[in-house]
Amino acid sequence: EEAIFLRKKITLLRAFSLLIGSMVGSGIFISPKGVLKNSGSVGFSLVVWFSCGLLSMFGALCYAELGTRITKSGGHYIYILETLGPLPSFLFLWAEFFAIRPANSAVVSLAFGRYMLEPFFAPCAAPVPAVKLVSLLGYYMVLTLNSWSVTWSARLQTALSVVKLLALALIIVPGMMMLAQGHTENFQDAFDRQSLVLDKLPLAFYAGMFAYSGWFQTSFVREELVKPERNIPLAVIVSVITVIVGYMLTNISYYTVLGTEDVLASPAVAVSFVQRAFKSLISVVPVLVALSCFGTMNGGIFTFSRTLFVASREGQWPPLFSMIHIRRHTPLPAVMLMFPLVTAMVCIGDIYHLLNFFSFSRWLFIGLATLGLIVHRHRHPELHSPFKVPLFVPVSFTIICLFTVAMSFYSDPVNISIGCTMVLSGFPVYYLIIHRQMSDRCRNLFSISQDFLWTKLPSFFSTLSDYLTHKLQLLLEVVQQEIKTY
Repeated sequence: EEAIFLRKKITLLRAFSLLIGSMVGSGIFISPKGVLKNSGSVGFSLVVWFSCGLLSMFGALCYAELGTRITKSGGHYIYILETLGPLPSFLFLWAEFFAIRPANSAVVSLAFGRYMLEPFFAPCAAPVPAVKLVSLLGYYMVLTLNSWSVTWSARLQTALSVVKLLALALIIVPGMMMLAQGHTENFQDAFDRQSLVLDKLPLAFYAGMFAYSGWFQTSFVREELVKPERNIPLAVIVSVITVIVGYMLTNISYYTVLGTEDVLASPAVAVSFVQRAFKSLISVVPVLVALSCFGTMNGGIFTFSRTLFVASREGQWPPLFSMIHIRRHTPLPAVMLMFPLVTAMVCIGDIYHLLNFFSFSRWLFIGLATLGLIVHRHRHPELHSPFKVPLFVPVSFTIICLFTVAMSFYSDPVNISIGCTMVLSGFPVYYLIIHRQMSDRCRNLFSISQDFLWTKLPSFFSTLSDYLTHKLQLLLEVVQQEIKTY
């Protein structure tokens, strides 16, 4: 019989498509409003966009090195676990599951629903219940595909990456043509210092970084990459440079055609752009944007399921979620787990509140992961890495991440307090369930037994857990991975 394990099916092209498909999504079509509103002017907003791109490049380079040093999948989670220990990694996992990932997926899903319905209701806004219904249908379609086949999920991501670049091109070309014809009136007084409010800048950076988020996606599927030591650095460098150039030109096109007032007033900037630039494509571009969001949803589900898979394998999540479907070779339980939380957030959430809500937690832990790179270098100077970045890159990236997180307490104290509470709520769970006394067989500072999470539960809960795991394993037709892939 064929062995059950996650196969190496992600080539360089698919890795590039995964990164492009995850970065170019709802962000570039909804974030321009948030960046402009919180930066105060056209000039400062473009500075924010470029700075976010440069910061993303720094982060991507750090993660590329971590991906060549640490051979496991799992992204932020496994990097924090291997460098800073089980407590911060569990807090990340806790926040990622209950706040960061469902909020992020809800934002992208709502953008998908809004743009999908926009042509049918223009010039009026689409009804909110209809937007949420279409958003959920789109999310469930992606969920089903990721449960069915890794290969088809990767192929879809490649195809949608082409669609995303086409959507950007349809925005960039007319804007650049108008700019070449001398339409520069919207760039007068581009750097208006009176409109700049410093304590709002972190929110502008959060909106910009949300549009770039996805540069870390290959780290979640490291074990499924072909030639990861070569393909991870190559894929992240090429994809991030491509997105930086595309985003800068797209924003310049927005401002050339629309101007600041229209950007701030528009609930869907790309649709407003098309209405102004070429009405003949008014029904085409929103669909392209919706498909772009669809690709981002696909990439998000594809990668986050691997985080839960690895966390379960490391003993910090129920064992069911490290199991693989016996025929499809997909981590089916891990893929399905996000279903209820994303559904709830789509039903009750607002895009911009959700964006600020999860951004705090995400950038806190990304900063900790790159801090972990510095720690890992210091702790293992003998370890050879085929890809190594200058020390100032992780140092500066970590400082900027943590500084932005600290500043956000002044910018949006309510949402940030909610996010902080969500992270801190993981402490009692960790110490009541996860934490244990280090035994003689675990002398390493951060070593973790795969089964320690459940052997320390009270007998009643342990028995119940075993019973439910067994029944769900039979129902879902899943088993533990049979071959070590790291």
